[in-house]
Amino acid sequence: MKISTEYDKKTLNEFLQSHEKSHFMQSFEWTKVKDNWKHEFVVAYDEQNKIIGAMLVLIRRMPLGYSLMYAPRGPVCDLHDKELMEALFAKVKELAKKYKAYTFKIDTDVLKTDETFVKMMESFGFHMPKQNKNFEGIQPRFVFRINNLKGKSEEEVINSFESKTRYNIRLATKKGVTIKVAEKKDLKDFHRIMLETGVRDNFVIRSLEYFEKMYDEMAPNHLRLYMAYLDNQPIAGTIAILYGDKCWYLYGASSNEHRNVMPNYLLQWSMIQWAIENNCNVYDFRGVSGNLDPNNPLYGLYRFKKGFNGDFTEFVGEMDLVFKPLIRFAFDKVEPIYKSLRRKLFKAKNS
Repeated sequence: MKISTEYDKKTLNEFLQSHEKSHFMQSFEWTKVKDNWKHEFVVAYDEQNKIIGAMLVLIRRMPLGYSLMYAPRGPVCDLHDKELMEALFAKVKELAKKYKAYTFKIDTDVLKTDETFVKMMESFGFHMPKQNKNFEGIQPRFVFRINNLKGKSEEEVINSFESKTRYNIRLATKKGVTIKVAEKKDLKDFHRIMLETGVRDNFVIRSLEYFEKMYDEMAPNHLRLYMAYLDNQPIAGTIAILYGDKCWYLYGASSNEHRNVMPNYLLQWSMIQWAIENNCNVYDFRGVSGNLDPNNPLYGLYRFKKGFNGDFTEFVGEMDLVFKPLIRFAFDKVEPIYKSLRRKLFKAKNS
């Protein structure tokens, strides 16, 4: 086995898209979206020089010359091949010295119940930070997914939804909601509605320029912007990502008006249809809260996604390989203050 940061782009790209653990956040396209981070691909080759594993490592410069290294939803390989995994992380340690990294963070697409994987990662020196039930991590730890989608017809899939969800999809159409695969220029409408959503639901949103960059780098093969209209006026929108055999609902925005015509249900069904058309095996609704108490303010999001008959999925969550504990401690203390201030400034600016 050989581990290297050198590769043929075409060959690596084919591997990343065809592997069962493919993920858009491990793609070449994602490095261009995240061009404010440096990046390295760590690639594993067998004796015949065939790629058997790869991992995109994003490197973010931090104050005082330090850096944070992060492999979002990586690596792409047999995640239970201990020799392979150990070799990949040995290369990461070399990169950590090169970039003066204080920690390496990973949030692999592995179920919480996979104790064998957890024990293996702990043997490499990884540990899990304190985990809560909501959206504290970089990527959601709890998601809803429709699995085993490949080969199913639209009729089979829609008939598996809860009756109330099917009713709301039909209601949206009956009330005159239309869905369009939109263009880059329509991102302005999407972003305006996204601002409404962020203020209403108390979260900070990305800039219009960020969404435009994402569109430029990933559309049309890997990204679609869907917009919902009522009387030719945009009332909601979503961004879907398709990569490998998976499709993700990445961003959603809905106006404070006309929510009673259920555009979000029809938007979800349109994205699921795209996944079916492309023979995807997984449609991922992304994050929900792990706190399933109906009194939880986030319970409505869970109830909405549950209606599409997906599987409530808990990943193992973030794992950290810490190189400089004191520096890590200092940055961890500052980060919540920064996030809180950012949220307050966003709300003050847009309220």
